[in-house]
Amino acid sequence: MCFVCERVNQTKAGENPCLVKELDTGYVVIGDFQHFYGYTLFLYKEHVVELFDLKENVRSKHLHEMTVVAEAVKNAFGAEKMNYECLGNGEGGAHIHWHLFPRRNGDIEKYGNNGKGPVWCYPRDKMYAESNRPSNQEIEEMKTKLNIELERLLG
Repeated sequence: MCFVCERVNQTKAGENPCLVKELDTGYVVIGDFQHFYGYTLFLYKEHVVELFDLKENVRSKHLHEMTVVAEAVKNAFGAEKMNYECLGNGEGGAHIHWHLFPRRNGDIEKYGNNGKGPVWCYPRDKMYAESNRPSNQEIEEMKTKLNIELERLLG
């Protein structure tokens, strides 16, 4: 079973403390590490590898929901720009899931391009340092902020 499936099963069982909201096609969850404050994932509910494997109406719904989640993240956490990542061939497993990174000027120290660039240019040991793991209280505060924006956008 892939890592994303494990997280989805944990979420379905009510055992994911980072769950923000269930949408029709996926789960909105706060990321385990927060170097990029407000980092959020949108996990597709079923084990599907490629976007083109989804029926057209489901794919449209999923992409729409993902963009709503991205807008909510931007609003909730004051991003200047959003970065979207849907790779699925790394440690997380081949399962549709989105990494939504709220970006701000200066959020990457001077690693090429004068501190600007994609998140994958940032050293993994820094991004996933224990110091970037939010406390339970911080997770709850982030979930509340994001839920407020999701409710506003979803009606």
